[in-house]
Amino acid sequence: MEIILMRHGKPAFKGSAKVTSREMSNWIAEYDLSDTGEDIPPESSKSLAFSASRIISSPLPRALSSLRALGCEPDVIDEVYREAGLPVFHMPGLRLSPTVWAAIFRVMWLCGLSRNVERMGKAKQRAAQSANRLVGLAKASDGPVLFMGHGVMNRLIARELRSLGFKETRCQGNGYWNASIYRLQ
Repeated sequence: MEIILMRHGKPAFKGSAKVTSREMSNWIAEYDLSDTGEDIPPESSKSLAFSASRIISSPLPRALSSLRALGCEPDVIDEVYREAGLPVFHMPGLRLSPTVWAAIFRVMWLCGLSRNVERMGKAKQRAAQSANRLVGLAKASDGPVLFMGHGVMNRLIARELRSLGFKETRCQGNGYWNASIYRLQ
């Protein structure tokens, strides 16, 4: 059994170079609606996608457009695979890049501060559910299962797969289009 966890391509949405913490709510909403535009997947990602017998995806546009860029259609699209939400906290007087705000807010989320988004414990439960679904699909498939997802959720799912006896046999990193392959040992 083989499960491939792939991160989506680079989103086309850029937004402002610097924003206030309050403006991050709108920035995140626009980012979540963004697809990958003209971002071209590397050959290694195409090769992995074409090796898959089943393709599973998050419902977010950046995941779905990544599959289209790979020339693939998902067999399953489900909210359970959606990226973990990013809380926003008001910090007056600062204008930072959205990337810096996202890092700050993600660290706060990892520390247990969730504000109006799913708590980390709930995201871990969802990742366990996702991993179990992927394993079920892999058992019923005659080849690898490809999952097109997101940075944080892919890491949480990977942790669950390892707890189920899967071993990471290949890892390209955590960047856009990168993938990790897990095999049951």
